[in-house]
Amino acid sequence: MEGLSVGSVLLTGCDGGLGLGLLKGLLEQPSPPRHIFAACLDPQGKVGRAPARGGQAGPVPKTSCPLADVTDPNSIKAAVRKVQAEVGSAGLNLLINNTGTTRRSTLATETAENMSLVYTTNTIGPLQTSQAFLPLLKMAADAEGQHEMSCSRAAIINISSILGSIEVAEAWEERQDICYRCSKAALNMLTKCLALEYGSSGILCVSVDPGHVTPPLEQGGPVTLEESVRGVLQLLTQLSATNNGTFWNWRGQRLPW
Repeated sequence: MEGLSVGSVLLTGCDGGLGLGLLKGLLEQPSPPRHIFAACLDPQGKVGRAPARGGQAGPVPKTSCPLADVTDPNSIKAAVRKVQAEVGSAGLNLLINNTGTTRRSTLATETAENMSLVYTTNTIGPLQTSQAFLPLLKMAADAEGQHEMSCSRAAIINISSILGSIEVAEAWEERQDICYRCSKAALNMLTKCLALEYGSSGILCVSVDPGHVTPPLEQGGPVTLEESVRGVLQLLTQLSATNNGTFWNWRGQRLPW
């Protein structure tokens, strides 16, 4: 299986779960990125202790990233400065908006507080991060020798969920989670908007459902972290201009909005 070849990646939400799994997966690619910016709340936590490529002990990210809170504009601005200082005129090739949160709820128990908190993290956070890194993504898209749209050239990948699909409305009986569903549906619309606006600059924008890694749904069985990471990274190698502004799952299947 051909690995993902990309010069620089910024991955948010690396403190654990899917984010940490994707970070390890990127480092285990046949040609790992020259620059990996691992955005996390605790730089000295799991990211700092994770195994490096080849199973050797050592820090995972080749460069660290100060982005701790995607809802804080000052934190995002500091991250842009850090990334720009490292990548220079080559720009940023791949932004993976992975940070997310949820609050378990039903339609009867959902609150305005939950809706606001989850929407701010899951939808506004990716919006602000994408806006801030647009100049660096454009630089990567314009780099010499880059022609076709791809994750190796310049891309924004929004980690979404099938629970945000309005058409499918999956697993309603198992988890209603209104705030989460609405935030991911809004994130999918954001992906479409980004694709419409940034596509002309050569920036690929796609939503990806990594599967119910944690916690797994009772129905259909859990998706292991390893399966999800392997599937997502393989999908990223295959995305092109024809996929701009679309929604996919970790199995490489296109999903309905």
